[in-house]
Amino acid sequence: MVDVAVVDYGMGNLRSVEQALRKVASAAKIAVTDDADVIANAKRVVFPGQGAMPDCMRELDARGLRDAVLLAARSRPFLGICIGLQMLFEHSAEGDVAGLGILHGGVVRFPSNMHDAQGNKLKVPHMGWNQVHHGQHPLWDGIEQDARFYFVHSYYVQPQDAALVQATSQYPQSFVCAVAKANLFAVQFHPEKCSTAGLKLLLKFMQWIP
Repeated sequence: MVDVAVVDYGMGNLRSVEQALRKVASAAKIAVTDDADVIANAKRVVFPGQGAMPDCMRELDARGLRDAVLLAARSRPFLGICIGLQMLFEHSAEGDVAGLGILHGGVVRFPSNMHDAQGNKLKVPHMGWNQVHHGQHPLWDGIEQDARFYFVHSYYVQPQDAALVQATSQYPQSFVCAVAKANLFAVQFHPEKCSTAGLKLLLKFMQWIP
């Protein structure tokens, strides 16, 4: 049994996530894997992501990983990153596809005509460092309020249940960038690219006992 399985579904920033986890938990047995049995039996599971939601869902099914990911997300410490957050919801406007439906709500695109306070047009995808205003959760311990994290995304989640929301950011309006429920925690930003604050969040995940 591995300590943490990083789900390999043919997409995502897998090696950067693996390296960041090894940095914060050098003694842990970490596997980047597309083996459903390894994922289903791992003590912890990380689902990282980059790319498009339709591709993500298609590859999950093509590789026979859907059931293992569902089991992990419902039964052990589970961290979703970027697409790993979005796929937890019921539906995504990206490609008009169904997600895993673990959490109620959907995924929507940033408007194409956004402007900042100075009237400058904002680009989509949203790329760069943004402040994250977080709530109370063990994974935020030791991370200062409004710490900056790195984002790359055109879509964001809209949970039906406000109690799920664990953090928000702004571009330019407020959007949800982290959710939590029981053993599950998921973020829109990339902690593996965020040096101190991101590594601290990953360390807290490795120590977390839901």
